[in-house]
Amino acid sequence: MSFETLGLAPALVRVLSEIGYTQPTPIQSEAIPLALAGHDLLGGAQTGTGKTAAFALPLLHRLSESTPAFGGPRRIRALVLTPTRELAHQVHESLRTYGKHLRLNSTVIYGGAGMNPQLDALRRGVDILVATPGRLIDHLERGSVKLGDVEVLVLDEADRMLDMGFLPAIKRILNKLPSTRQTMLFSATFEEAIKKLALEFMRNPQQVQVSAQNMVAHTVTHRAHPVDNARKRDLLIDILSERWQEQILVFGKTKHGCNRLAEQIEKAGIKSVAIHGNKSQSQRLKALADFKSGKARVLVATDVAARGLDIPLLPLVINFDLPMVAEDYVHRIGRTGRAGASGEALSLVSPDEGNLLRAIHRVLKADIEMVEVEGYKPSRAIRMGNDSASAGRPSGQRPPSKQRRPHANTGARHAHAGAKSPSERGERSGGERRSVNAPRSPR
Repeated sequence: MSFETLGLAPALVRVLSEIGYTQPTPIQSEAIPLALAGHDLLGGAQTGTGKTAAFALPLLHRLSESTPAFGGPRRIRALVLTPTRELAHQVHESLRTYGKHLRLNSTVIYGGAGMNPQLDALRRGVDILVATPGRLIDHLERGSVKLGDVEVLVLDEADRMLDMGFLPAIKRILNKLPSTRQTMLFSATFEEAIKKLALEFMRNPQQVQVSAQNMVAHTVTHRAHPVDNARKRDLLIDILSERWQEQILVFGKTKHGCNRLAEQIEKAGIKSVAIHGNKSQSQRLKALADFKSGKARVLVATDVAARGLDIPLLPLVINFDLPMVAEDYVHRIGRTGRAGASGEALSLVSPDEGNLLRAIHRVLKADIEMVEVEGYKPSRAIRMGNDSASAGRPSGQRPPSKQRRPHANTGARHAHAGAKSPSERGERSGGERRSVNAPRSPR
C-alpha cells in the first residue's frame, strides 16, 4: 500500500514524497481511510507507530476540501489536545510540515510560555489549534479562544492526560465543542477511564489497534557524557576523531543547528553531511547515498528527517541534543543494534537537560550510565527533579577525582536517577500537571 492509494489530497501526497515517506505504517493504513470517511476513531497506538501522521493527514485533508462559510478572520476548525508542551510542539511542527502546500495555518499554546505571543497568534486567526488542556482553559476563561466552529477534535495520548489529572479540564473543553464534530482519540492503553470517556463524547467510534514498531534492542549499549552545552561540539569532535573507523549518525534538535554542526565537523577534517526538512528530496537522497557508501563518515540529522532511515550495521548513534519528547530517543537509537548486531547510543547531556534525561529513563525503564570525560566536566550538576546525575552520585556527595576518556572501558561512574512521576508545573519540562480536583491550570 502507498499513500496515493489512501485517497489523500495530492498536496499531502506530494509533501510525503518530498520528506521521504513512501509507505504508510500499520496505524496509518488502518486509521487514515476511516478518518477520511468521517468516522470517529479510537486508536490504540504508542509513540513510534506513526500515529501523528495517522490523525494529522486526514485532518489536513478534510480542512483543505472545504472553505468556511463565515467571513472575516479565520476561526479554529480543528483542535488537537496533548498532555505536554513537548508533544504539543512536535505535533504542531508535524502539521506545519505535512501542510506546507496547503493554505492552512496552525498555532500551538501551552503552559510555561508567555501569554501575549499566543494571544497575538490567536487574534490573527488560525485554522488548527494544538494545545495542552491547562493553557487552553486559561484562554477559554479569557475569551481569547472560541471553539464553536471546531470540525475535528484529536485527543493525543489520552491515557497520559488522564494520568496527569486533566480529566476535569478535558470535560470542560469538550462541553465547549459542537456536537457534530469528528473526534479521534489515541491512547497507548484502553483502561476503563478511556473507554468511559470515549462512550460519553464519541459517536460509534471505529477502533484500530497496533503495537509499537520501534522497541529498544537488547544489543544496544546506552551511555551519556555530562558536559556544558558550550563544549558539546568540542567533545563531539574528540569522539568522532577517536572513532575514525566508524560511521556515525548524530542527532541535532533543529534544521539550522544540524547544518551548522555538519559544517563544524567538516572544518575539523571529518567528512560530514546533514539531512533535514529544508533539504530537497534529491539532496536528502544524495546525502544518504554518500553516507551509506562511506564518502561521508558522519550523518547529522533531525528527528523528522531521520524517520524511516534504513542504515544497516550502524555501530553508533550520538544524541548531540536530547530529544524534547522522550519516546523519540527510542526512534533515534533504533538505527543501531539491528538484526542482532551490537550497537551503541551515546548522549551528550548538558546541565539544563536533566529533566529530558529523566524522561528517557522512564521510557527505557532503566538508568543510562553516566560517564564523565576528562577535561569536559560540566560547570554544575545535572539535576533530574530531586536527583543529581552530574557524576553518578547523590546530591551533595563529593565527586571522586578519577575521570575517564571517552574510549576507555574502566573508571566509569553510574548515575541512577530516580524514575518517580514528575510533579513539575507547566513551565517545566514534561508539560503541565494539575490536580484531579482542581481544573484550573497553573498560572
